[in-house]
Amino acid sequence: MKALILLDPGHGGIINNVYQTAGKRSPLWSNGKQLFEGEFNRAIAKGISQALTLYGIDNKIIVPELEDISLRSRVDRANFLAQQYPHHRCLLVSIHANAGGGKGVEIFTSRGQTESDIVADHLAHAFSQIFPNKPLRSDYRDGDSDKERGFYMLRKTTMAAVLTENFFMDNEIECCLILMTPKGRQKIIDYHVQGILAWVEG
Repeated sequence: MKALILLDPGHGGIINNVYQTAGKRSPLWSNGKQLFEGEFNRAIAKGISQALTLYGIDNKIIVPELEDISLRSRVDRANFLAQQYPHHRCLLVSIHANAGGGKGVEIFTSRGQTESDIVADHLAHAFSQIFPNKPLRSDYRDGDSDKERGFYMLRKTTMAAVLTENFFMDNEIECCLILMTPKGRQKIIDYHVQGILAWVEG
């Protein structure tokens, strides 16, 4: 069965030099640079989409515009697209950068054992291969690596769904050396693509 990958870049982008989402940005660092999460999320989603297209895997970015679209609209779009591809295995990947003091990457699914947990394990394995020296912030209490939360995007979508929190934008080292560099962004794209491919091929 063919697969359809739906990519959800969290928050809004930048329109006429105005960031569309309150908050959701890094501090202004000593090098004069600042990360706007929605711009980062869109760059990663675009890179994943381009790679999946080269592999011949159907994919859609569900928020192609720069405006900050509501969670309900995002869910409605994802569920509608899944209905348009009834003979595809469908997966939603919601892409974010973390904040709140910390380091590393987190992969979230909805509560309970579902297909989403299998996707999360593939992503976790790919992350550990591409970032062998960076922490995966895991919760193994239920036997797998994902963290389970009642996030709206994960609860309300009708397909397998994961949400990735890619390093901490309020950690100066992670923000300036990973989130804001071409090499760091490419590695984040690569672990997503490898994890998705492993799920598709499984």
